[in-house]
Amino acid sequence: MNIRTVATTPFSDQKPGTSGLRKSVTTFQQPHYLENFVQSIFDSLKDCAGQTIVLGGDGRYYNREAIQVIMKMAAANGIGRILVGKSGIMSTPAASAIIRQYKAYGGIILSASHNPGGPEGDFGIKYNITSGGPAPEKVTEAIFAHSQTIDSYKILEAGDINLDKLTVTRLGEMSVEVIDPVEPYARLMESLFDFDSIRKLIKNDFKLCVDSMHAVTGPYAKDIFEKRLGASGAVLNGEPLPDFGGGHPDPNLVYAHDLVEIMFGDNAPDFGAASDGDGDRNMILGNNFFVTPSDSLAVLTANATLVPGYQDGLAGVARSMPTSEAVDRVADKLNIACYETPTGWKFFGNLLDADKATLCGEESFGTGSNHVREKDGLWAVLFWLNILAARGESVEAIVKDHWKTYGRNYYSRHDYEEVDQERATELMERLRSRLGTMTGEQFGGYEVKYADDFSYSDPVDGSVSKNQGIRIGFTDGSRIVFRLSGTGTKGATLRLYVESYEPDASKHELDTQLALKPLIDLAQEIAQIKEYTQRDQPTVIT
Repeated sequence: MNIRTVATTPFSDQKPGTSGLRKSVTTFQQPHYLENFVQSIFDSLKDCAGQTIVLGGDGRYYNREAIQVIMKMAAANGIGRILVGKSGIMSTPAASAIIRQYKAYGGIILSASHNPGGPEGDFGIKYNITSGGPAPEKVTEAIFAHSQTIDSYKILEAGDINLDKLTVTRLGEMSVEVIDPVEPYARLMESLFDFDSIRKLIKNDFKLCVDSMHAVTGPYAKDIFEKRLGASGAVLNGEPLPDFGGGHPDPNLVYAHDLVEIMFGDNAPDFGAASDGDGDRNMILGNNFFVTPSDSLAVLTANATLVPGYQDGLAGVARSMPTSEAVDRVADKLNIACYETPTGWKFFGNLLDADKATLCGEESFGTGSNHVREKDGLWAVLFWLNILAARGESVEAIVKDHWKTYGRNYYSRHDYEEVDQERATELMERLRSRLGTMTGEQFGGYEVKYADDFSYSDPVDGSVSKNQGIRIGFTDGSRIVFRLSGTGTKGATLRLYVESYEPDASKHELDTQLALKPLIDLAQEIAQIKEYTQRDQPTVIT
């Protein structure tokens, strides 16, 4: 076994964000860049010699090449076994499930999630721990610390492994198993949901369209929806492509335009859904009807006992801070705990592990449960289909009935993408400087009840996460939130979240942007968004 030690020097920009390290493909293609970060992962892990690691990605450009490098480095660093998805494919939730099923030491997932792919697109890498969840901050901080002092990495000199054939082979002393990435995940879904009822629903002329956006969920969706559930031809854009077919694999009303045209066209299907690049996000649509992610989490929570895997009730629910408070109202009625966390799925991990929460969700089109430790797009789609089968009503009818029961949280997110980093930071700092004097301040018909930079104290391990987004809440229950996102690779993304609660059912039919216009205008007045971003309109509105 010929292990080569290669001299290197640190890169200063390898600090992982909320979902690992995301950079442009060309950045990762620099000599030693990928290798440095991978070696830093192995250097930060304790007692990993002889352990099992799960490996796979979303199929984007550079996925296959990176997998070959990582396997050879794993062998050189004493890893005992690698479980790698066939063709290098493995969705993020499936990776979490496989880590848990095989009791693996951890996993390396290659994805930049909803970011564009291709030679000029983005690439990403993150480490998931034994629970199947994203590495907590203490782990990512250790990885970064190693990346800043690294002076060499180890790699096995060997030929590439054939990733397109299910096989067991060796790289040096390490076992490499090329596994089916779909079957373990599909079996887990069958254990949670009533597939018989969903099959009957589909046989009863129920039409659905599931858009995989030429990303990782194509093979999963074809197996589950077309093969197991009998929805022939239901999967749209089901072939994973390195550049996602030139599209932007973000399941929202702007980027999932193929699905939106179908669902808001003539003779639209009864149900539509889209997934993102690595399969952890979802968008839910009915016939000419859009379900906000916040409402989706609330509806799933309210109807959870209709689903076999959750028929005994929920221990609690959790949402990210910017997500609307719709689920809070459901939790209050069910008399279960509701936790508000920072953005980033890793913050849900402790709650799930401690059985404090069963369902979790983010406004950024992510929902999931304690079945894995990642958000899970196809899981959410199956949850909705199970509810639809059990209730025998349309998506629109179920959501409107929910509003009638709990009130409607009008909610929208405005994204200003690729704005100047320095100016965006100035905007946030200016807001922070005003927080101490805003309580009690009057803005037209709105009086400020509280204004803060959200800080989270983890109820399980006591860790504190500060500066997680600026919240301005008003006495009528409405609020506006400002955050700089950590998932982009170019410039900064400023996110504005606007929410208003309306208990009166006679006022539930307003257009969302019209209902929120006074708050949107107020957010502009307070933050001076146009002046700082030089944008008249957001890039994306959801």
